[in-house]
Amino acid sequence: MTIDVTVVAADERSADSDLDVDVRRWERLAVDVLLDRQAQGELTLTFVDTDEIAALNAEYMGKQGPTDVLSFPLDVLGDAPPEGLLLGDVVVCPAVAAQQYAEHAGTLDDELALLVVHGVLHVLGHDHTETDEAEQMRALELQLLMAHHWRSGPPAGFRLIHSDDASDDPVDDPADGLSGES
Repeated sequence: MTIDVTVVAADERSADSDLDVDVRRWERLAVDVLLDRQAQGELTLTFVDTDEIAALNAEYMGKQGPTDVLSFPLDVLGDAPPEGLLLGDVVVCPAVAAQQYAEHAGTLDDELALLVVHGVLHVLGHDHTETDEAEQMRALELQLLMAHHWRSGPPAGFRLIHSDDASDDPVDDPADGLSGES
């Protein structure tokens, strides 16, 4: 079986943005995650400024202010997806990632990788509204980051959850040697 995956990535931030984003690198990570999950279809990955993501957050989530990543699944996924399936859109805000990485993933590079993986998983139907869903999604995020971002175990100080989130998540347990303090 041939898996057909396309990721169209773009940096739509203003020209005066001072953060460097390697769009092709993050596009490749999204492709790797889709292939790993045996997903077929097309995904867009867009990097935007805080004003744009705040507007999207207000319009589609009913929340005020910027956020780090938004995902918009498009077509319903089934057992045999049709050719040309539009999987959805992932929108990442590097400026928000830059503000939170120290308290979250540890480095900006790891934060952007986590946001890309997190967004793609949402497009594929994963969620974290319930505790068991959150644990499963975080475990999958870690697995995918290890396989396609670090190509080994996570670095010291990496955390899957924000310091203000629930700290009893077994995936984020420092005793496991998988993360730093939460």
